[in-house]
Amino acid sequence: MIKSFFKEFRDFAVKGNVIDMAVGIIIGAAFGKIVDSLVKDIIMPPIGLMLGDVDFSNLFIVLKHGKGAVADTHYLTLAAAQQAGAVTVNIGLFINTAISFIIVAFCVFLLIKAINNLKHAPVPVPVNAKECLFCFTNIPLKAVKCPNCTADLSGKN
Repeated sequence: MIKSFFKEFRDFAVKGNVIDMAVGIIIGAAFGKIVDSLVKDIIMPPIGLMLGDVDFSNLFIVLKHGKGAVADTHYLTLAAAQQAGAVTVNIGLFINTAISFIIVAFCVFLLIKAINNLKHAPVPVPVNAKECLFCFTNIPLKAVKCPNCTADLSGKN
């Protein structure tokens, strides 16, 4: 009983679909890191520059200052606020994450669109066939009459 259970589990675990899914998850995680770097290191700096030298990673609101901090304490960076124990709303990190999501969603959209285009690609006409000029079905090259619409294809009208 237990032996058959483990055999069934092993058969499930080594199926191609499970392994393909695992590979997809690993590649997806790596792709997520690339997109995260693209957003943080490539896209957000010029946007921040255009908006007046805003560093989105340090865009935050202090809800509660850390212990021992004065109420009018101003933290220069998010890291400094967190180190002081302040409770913050991290708007900039959220904006970075939202942009990362949009980029990933757009890439997935393009991938699915490309796959769907491949699925619906026109079927090439076989070399040993031609298309009927009247009903547009594939017929043998040597045919003089279309078997579908009975059109004369010999050219001797």
